[in-house]
Amino acid sequence: MIATLQGFTQQLVPANGIKLNAVTGGAGPPILLLHGWPETWWEWHHVMPLLAEHLSVVAIDLRGAGFSDCPLDGYDKATMARDAHEVMAALGYGRYAVCGHDIGGMVALPQAAIYREAVTHLAVLDVPLPGWTGWEATTARLWHFGFHRNRDMPERLIHGREVDYVSAFMAERFYDHSAFDPADIEIYAKAMALPGRTRGGMEWYRTLAADHAAALAYKKRPLEIPVLALGGDQRFGAQMVPMLREFASNVTGGSIAQCSHYVADEWPHDVAATLIDFLKANCKPAPAG
Repeated sequence: MIATLQGFTQQLVPANGIKLNAVTGGAGPPILLLHGWPETWWEWHHVMPLLAEHLSVVAIDLRGAGFSDCPLDGYDKATMARDAHEVMAALGYGRYAVCGHDIGGMVALPQAAIYREAVTHLAVLDVPLPGWTGWEATTARLWHFGFHRNRDMPERLIHGREVDYVSAFMAERFYDHSAFDPADIEIYAKAMALPGRTRGGMEWYRTLAADHAAALAYKKRPLEIPVLALGGDQRFGAQMVPMLREFASNVTGGSIAQCSHYVADEWPHDVAATLIDFLKANCKPAPAG
């Protein structure tokens, strides 16, 4: 189950009272990658080597996933944002870009809103965000939001069936099934089967009402940093830019054609190239000293 990536190293980093698994490599300006459900840092394994040619890349397992700790609480997105921020601080990065997909995008937004002195760029990939005006109407149509919020029931039903559940869940959200690698599904399913990890992932959803209330406050002080909003044209792509413009004043992006939810799996080269161009185009030179 231990997934490794050539040129990258893994370590457990103490942060916010727990330990988080961090995978690091490359050289250049730093970028933090935050995965979604039901994945782990491995979501980015096709993207990371491409980014590492230009950037210092950090990908973590979120609290409750993979080899990171899965405590009983702390799954609200502001606390998870603190986890991620403290990992970057522990690795020596005072200023960094952050990119989040799915639940990772729900963490990346508060990270940029709370740690404004640290986050230089924000990228959010294919996810409805708590605080968005379309939040209730959109999430009411997503069956898994209601299912995952149930206390204890998802854990009991998924136990021992992790491969079945993960493969069916992700297959429903792929456009090109040739990009659907059974070996990756095995990695995610085995990670979910580790003690406490199914519960950890469900807790991400059980905090969403509180996350929505908290995110409304971020709108009172819109982000001024560059923001990239991307999504699959078969999923949330059309909503991403207008959604992020509710939180930030400098938003670019749009849809990736012939793509559904798992953008980094289906179009890793496009995602990497877009991120690199976004960072280069919005990179301010250091002040003369």
